[in-house]
This record gives sequence, C-alpha cells and structure tokens, in this order.
Amino acid sequence: MATLRDIRTRIGSVENTQQVTRAMKMVAAAKLRRAQENIFKTRPYAYKIGEIIEHLKRQGAVEAHPLLRKHEEIKSALIIVVTGDRGLAGAFNSNVIKTAETLIHSKYADLHANGSLQIIAAGRKGAEYFSKRGYTLAADFSGVFRELSFENAISIGKLAIDGYIKGQWDVVKLVYNEFKNTIAQNRIVAPLIPIPPQQFRTPVMLLEDVAVPEIPERYRADYLYDPDATTILDALVPRFVNFEIWRALLESSAAEQGARMVAMDNATSNASELLQALRLQYNRARQSAITTEILEIISGANALEGNS
Repeated sequence: MATLRDIRTRIGSVENTQQVTRAMKMVAAAKLRRAQENIFKTRPYAYKIGEIIEHLKRQGAVEAHPLLRKHEEIKSALIIVVTGDRGLAGAFNSNVIKTAETLIHSKYADLHANGSLQIIAAGRKGAEYFSKRGYTLAADFSGVFRELSFENAISIGKLAIDGYIKGQWDVVKLVYNEFKNTIAQNRIVAPLIPIPPQQFRTPVMLLEDVAVPEIPERYRADYLYDPDATTILDALVPRFVNFEIWRALLESSAAEQGARMVAMDNATSNASELLQALRLQYNRARQSAITTEILEIISGANALEGNS
C-alpha cells in the first residue's frame, strides 16, 4: 500500500507534468495561428498555378514539358513523406507513416522488394522510422521544420525533378497531412510527377470549390499568353512542383500544431482527473493513518488503566 509520502510525491510529479502540458498547449496554439495564416495565404496561389497549367494542357501543350509526360513503364518510384520533427502530437506522425506504408505495400511492393523504391523523408520522425525498417532514403530532411522556408521545398523539388527527368524514378508521390481544422487532418496521397492531366484536388480544395459558383462555359474568359504556351510551361511546371511541396510542408506544419494542441489539452485534462483521484486517495490514507493513531492511543491508555 502506498504511503502518504509516496502519494504526495506522485501528486507533485503530476502537477509538474500538468504545468508542462499546459504550457506546450499554449505554445502550440500560438504557432498554429501563424501556421494557419501562412497556409491560407499560400493555398490560392498554389491552386491558381495548377489551374493555369491545366488550361495550358487543354491547349495542346501536354508534350511540351518532360514533367507532363508519363513514362511508359513504372520500374522505380519516389515517395516524399512529410512528417514532424517532434512527437507529443497524438497520432499525427503515425497516421501519415501508416498512409505511406499502405501506399507502398498496395502499389509498389515489388519495387520496394527489388530496391527500386526510394523515400525522401521531410521530418525527423519519418526519417527515423523508414531508415530503421530497411527503406532506401534518397534524402533525409530531418529538422526541416525548425526553420521552415521555401528553400526547403526547392531543395526537395530539385531532387524529385532531376531524378524524374534522368529516369531515376518513373513516378513521384507526395504523402502528407492536410490541415482541415484544429482537431482534424486529412491524410493525402498526391500525384506529384508526372503532373496529372487534371489538377489533383484534396478534400479541402473540394470543399472550397463548393463556395465558388460554377461559371457557364460560354462566359468563361480565355487566357492570352505571351510568350507562347511552351515557354510559359517551362517556367511554371517546376515552380508548380516546388509550390506543391511547399504547400504540403505548410499544411503539415499547421496540422501538426493543431494535433499537438489537442494532444496537450487532453493530457492536461487527464492530469486534472489523475490529481483528483490522487488527492482523494491521499485524504483516505491520511484519514486511515489518523484513525490508526487514535486507536493506538486508546489501546495504550486502556492498557495503562488495566495495569494500575
């Protein structure tokens, strides 16, 4: 049975833990606000680039850029997996890792078996997980979220683009957590290269489209391009790939802070419940100790009276 000192020690430990989780929740909430602002600013630009490229492809410029052309046979693949650098965010990291593994085992199991599948891990948790389980890492971007910048996306995009053009891999997929709201994320498997014929739409993109009224075909304005469509594609397509990676990093950053805020809020609530139970246990133990002492005093007094 736990002594009063043991219970007091445990109460102090839980109180200290609760202070930490409460502070971490407040920090995550502050970071989440900044991350939300960044992603809300980035989404419209990323969507518009995809829309323009889709329009150019309808103009017959599909074969004008190597990143738009499919390879005849998929003999190798690259999976870009975006996780966090830290834990204490509930199932945030494990969910996206599980999604990536499901993709690999369902579509690229043979490539993984013969060593033709590689992974770019953006985030320390993903890098640690896949490196320990025999996956081939094409690049390790651990610590990418310490100072998140567009340069990170350009570095990842350059590896993906150069490898695809050189034939190092025949398809590139992007796996990440999309920010839905504070308490929920969407696990996304997005085709990155070759750029699909129609713009890939995430659940959030589909929801945002609901608010936009459909414009009849006869009222839609056409684009005038200067210089020609091919030249514009040469400039836009690599930028589109980089910006899709950048958007995925920002989405993941916002989703991670939301998940951590919820996890720390739950931990703080659990600590309150545990403290309540421990204090009740302490009071019962203290009452029992006092009762025992009173009984010992009475027994001693009775023994003295009997001897007198």
